[in-house]
Amino acid sequence: REKHDLYPLAIHDNYLINLASAHEETRAKSIAAFRGELERAIAIGAEYLVAHPGNYKGQTVEQGILHFLQGVAEASQGLTFGRLMLLIENAVGAGAQLGGRLEELHVMREYGSQMTDLPIGFCLDTCHLLTAGFDIAQADGLETTIADAERLLGLENVRVIHANDSKAPLGSHIDRHENIGQGYIGLDGFG
Repeated sequence: REKHDLYPLAIHDNYLINLASAHEETRAKSIAAFRGELERAIAIGAEYLVAHPGNYKGQTVEQGILHFLQGVAEASQGLTFGRLMLLIENAVGAGAQLGGRLEELHVMREYGSQMTDLPIGFCLDTCHLLTAGFDIAQADGLETTIADAERLLGLENVRVIHANDSKAPLGSHIDRHENIGQGYIGLDGFG
């Protein structure tokens, strides 16, 4: 980190973790795996741990959000976080996937602060935004998205942006990243 000036250091948790799951065994394994991610992030002095909120299949959105937050609280219990902050990443909103709507992310941070001492912020993925229906490839759509993020998330809480183009079009709810400038956001959109 010091040699290559890697500050802040943001790492991403394992994609198999699903703290929002309705399946008891999946949730238990996910909580254990997420605790390991937290412990590693703390050990290497990372500032941010990025995590997907998960899939709530078989339950309501509200139950999925509650399970996610309970999982975060249980996994983080007894740890000393130092400067570590959990960044919940937005999703494309496919099927029963949490985080495709900024309102869901807002609720996770709002209630998460009451359930755990682990600070919570956000990571916004540009591919995920586009395919969730945020027209960030157009100037007016980007302005609207930024205004919505400010209102619902607080831009000061958006600590990381994953800059990815998208192989799938606006509102498709398909999570397929593309190299910048080669997808549906395009060079003009990133400009």
